[in-house]
Amino acid sequence: MRAWLLPTRSVAWFGLLAAALLLPPAMADRGTLNDLWNVAFAIVLASAWNLLGGFAGQISLGYSAFVGIGAYTTVLLALAGWSPWLTLPVGAALAVVFSVIIGLPTFRLRGPYFSIATIGVGEAVRVIASGVEFTGGSSGLRMPSGAFHFLPNYYGMAALALVTVGVVAWIREHAFGMALDAIRQDIDAAEALGVHSARYKLLAHAVSAALVAVAGGLFATNFQYISPGSVFDFRLSLSIVLMPIVGGIATLVGPVLGAVLFSYLQIKLLASPALRDSYLFIYGGLLMAVMLFEPRGIVGLWERLLGAWTRARSRAAEA
Repeated sequence: MRAWLLPTRSVAWFGLLAAALLLPPAMADRGTLNDLWNVAFAIVLASAWNLLGGFAGQISLGYSAFVGIGAYTTVLLALAGWSPWLTLPVGAALAVVFSVIIGLPTFRLRGPYFSIATIGVGEAVRVIASGVEFTGGSSGLRMPSGAFHFLPNYYGMAALALVTVGVVAWIREHAFGMALDAIRQDIDAAEALGVHSARYKLLAHAVSAALVAVAGGLFATNFQYISPGSVFDFRLSLSIVLMPIVGGIATLVGPVLGAVLFSYLQIKLLASPALRDSYLFIYGGLLMAVMLFEPRGIVGLWERLLGAWTRARSRAAEA
């Protein structure tokens, strides 16, 4: 793996990411900041999912449930008089509890059976949220009226994106990440060597769920309105999976690249009425292209091009 992809050599691109997210408020207009907010939101979702789906190889298709838990916790507690900022750790804690509850039975399954089970969990949560009264049913809920300041929310999401990338990098570097990597490569061999696979998968699930739930709370605060169709949507879960796969699954920078590409395409598609309803078709085609031509995503393509360029320079030097 190239040095700039390793956690110990990632200072340069991490610094570039921090500058790209934290400096624009001093010079950019509101429209640009909205786009960067969406980029930061996508980075949180993609990097957090990559902790379980990439490093541990557990492909979950139900991560929109954690977005919804964080969002609804923020709105419901804000309606009860809480500060939206104080609701974020509560949403994270509830997401951790829920991740353990669903993880205990589903992590007994392997391969596509686990993925199918997570689809069922996500859809069940959406249906329940649409049918109960305290969530507002299918009509959703609005944040309480009051002053909303975009910049604090923007900095909160940007900081969360950087914290998420930093947490994932730290985990990847230490024994926790090594255990997840062993589980991804061969779970039976990992357990034979003393790795408690269920415990590590539950822990990775809980950490990623907490990060995603905090992002869901900031999402609710930013848009001031949520509904089951917006935060528990299965299409959101698919998008969360797509970003790290396109960028480069099980790497640090891959989900960030995938999130940036996904956000850019989303902005362009929403700006075009003719393409607004065809985004799943376009994303599906992009995913097929990645799987057929470069399974390691953008990171793999970069390494291939860099390797070809290095070999060409070597041949030229020898000549």
